[in-house]
Amino acid sequence: MQIAVLTFDGFNELDSFVAAAILNRMKAKGWMAHITCPTGQVTSMNGVTVTAQKPLEFAAEADAVLIGSGFRTREIAADAEMLARIRLDPARQLIGAQCSGTLLLAKLGLIGSLPACTDLTTKPWVIEAGVEVIDAPFVAHGNVATAGGCLASQYLASWMIARGSSLADAEAAIHYVAPVGEKELYVERAMGVIGVFVGAGERVAA
Repeated sequence: MQIAVLTFDGFNELDSFVAAAILNRMKAKGWMAHITCPTGQVTSMNGVTVTAQKPLEFAAEADAVLIGSGFRTREIAADAEMLARIRLDPARQLIGAQCSGTLLLAKLGLIGSLPACTDLTTKPWVIEAGVEVIDAPFVAHGNVATAGGCLASQYLASWMIARGSSLADAEAAIHYVAPVGEKELYVERAMGVIGVFVGAGERVAA
């Protein structure tokens, strides 16, 4: 599984880095999450500059795509040229978005009338885009998932692992990153959130 973690100027570090780190627990099985950007370098909302591992166009060929949030997402959502560079296919790819990343999914026409999750700041903008927002940390409809809240990145990552490999691998990845003394609690919570959206035998081949 090759995964594009879409990361734009003004990005939230928790969205891009936490999800990428959890997904890269699957390296031994050939997985790789790449920080994927529209330019060679992007700077986070807190001034951290990172170098892109893949260009934005990589999203079209990736097996899975995660869209993080940032304080400039509303600008990006209004940029037709930028949106045209993001080519996604929910019939073939697992696609997830977090917080204001949900607004980009809405603008790309990948949510439609389905209920979605986002953060409280972005909520009115997503509603304005014609999407029903629910009060939940995570929801998935087939191959498209949305999450709300910075730390919900663990749910997107675990859902993607469960769908692309197995629930056991998702549990192992969350167990590794969870705080000592709370590992079982974190695994139980994560699986409780995503489990209903991972049906028996529902798997995307790597």
